[in-house]
Amino acid sequence: MKKKKLVIIPTYNELENIAQMIHDVLGLEGEFELLVIDDNSPDGTAEIVKSLQKNHEERLHLLQRPGKLGLGTAYIEGFKYAIKNNYHYVFEMDADFSHNPLDLIRLYEACETQGFDVSIGSRYITGVNVVNWPMGRVLMSFFASKYVQFITGIPIKDTTAGFKCYHTRVLKAMDFSKIKFIGYAFQIEMKFTAWKLGFKIIEVPIIFTDRTRGTSKMTSGIFKEAIFGVIYMKIKSIFKPLKPINQT
Repeated sequence: MKKKKLVIIPTYNELENIAQMIHDVLGLEGEFELLVIDDNSPDGTAEIVKSLQKNHEERLHLLQRPGKLGLGTAYIEGFKYAIKNNYHYVFEMDADFSHNPLDLIRLYEACETQGFDVSIGSRYITGVNVVNWPMGRVLMSFFASKYVQFITGIPIKDTTAGFKCYHTRVLKAMDFSKIKFIGYAFQIEMKFTAWKLGFKIIEVPIIFTDRTRGTSKMTSGIFKEAIFGVIYMKIKSIFKPLKPINQT
């Protein structure tokens, strides 16, 4: 049976990147499908997606939202869409080519052929594989992951990574109403939840390349959410242990 695969890409002002990203993802072997979730980009990102849908009617999908509602809520909408439409594997990916579309195949194979439930495109599993970031940002990201490991005990080196593949059974087991973070910390919370629910997770080494077009969405507020949110998340898990809602 063919495994249905959905790549979810949230967008806000990605006019310079989205057309090429659509071309590259849909051009991969394995018939990946793509869901773009656009937060009312004023630069016309959604219009580009719509113009390309006529050439990819069955494989290119678009959800439009009224404004910037947060990365986490975008992905959760995408997860619900994937579950409703019976996809087997669901991927998180950025629109700015910091994640190489070719690595989607490696993330898929780690789950489908090696039997893992979640695969993570990891910048830090084989050292520090980051290109074009200022040293200050590299150090901030690297030590943020170390901090998360220390606080939570999670055995993942790149805890803030946003390039992932989930078997849909992982998403079905999660209570999305209990996923509280919407920014940088969302990526940490999803990994922590999957780990606490007992799913098998693997890190796949990738090279992360900073965007060359468009602007970063990182803010100090998003980073603070991650720093303080990790402590809250750990304490909550002690007093209210996570339990799967569905194992089908």
